[in-house]
Amino acid sequence: MVSFLVIQIASAEENEYGIVRAWFNGENATVETINDIKLKIGQPVEVNVEVISKIKGDVSLKLKEPGVTKAFDVLGGPSQEEEWLTNMNIESGWSKTYTWKLAPNGAWKGGNAPINIVVQFNKGMNDKIIQFTIANPYILDEQYSGAAATTPAPEITGQETPAKPAPFPSVIFVFMALLVAWRFRRGTRM
Repeated sequence: MVSFLVIQIASAEENEYGIVRAWFNGENATVETINDIKLKIGQPVEVNVEVISKIKGDVSLKLKEPGVTKAFDVLGGPSQEEEWLTNMNIESGWSKTYTWKLAPNGAWKGGNAPINIVVQFNKGMNDKIIQFTIANPYILDEQYSGAAATTPAPEITGQETPAKPAPFPSVIFVFMALLVAWRFRRGTRM
């Protein structure tokens, strides 16, 4: 069950209504990278989210922290946390990249503070949601003393950047799926 949940976090970036890609400080948001981050209080980071619609309809999205205590302040970007951004009457093939600058605010430290994205695609009365963890940084109980980030993050273009694979969970998932299919097929012949 745990392996299945980890797989969903890594692969929950596309459905029949759209595609969502995310970067944390210029790195693809993958299972391997989202848990290796340590941040100090006040240390600025950049989150980029690209949304591509496969439908004609509406697209809404928000940046979200799942915990009660909000560990990050939004320093810049198109919205605050938990604030929906809505794009109405978009065409199939529409895409847009959103960029937020965040920093740990000290309200939460000595633990992990996930940053999630929730994207809802609406087509008539039907909707499909994509949500996943972009990063799960550990917030240190130390103050950041460096200068604010003055170097721009790498520009994200329309070119696809391959995500780093999550080999072990993927292998387990494929093996389990094949085993279930084999057992199901074997069971129906008896």
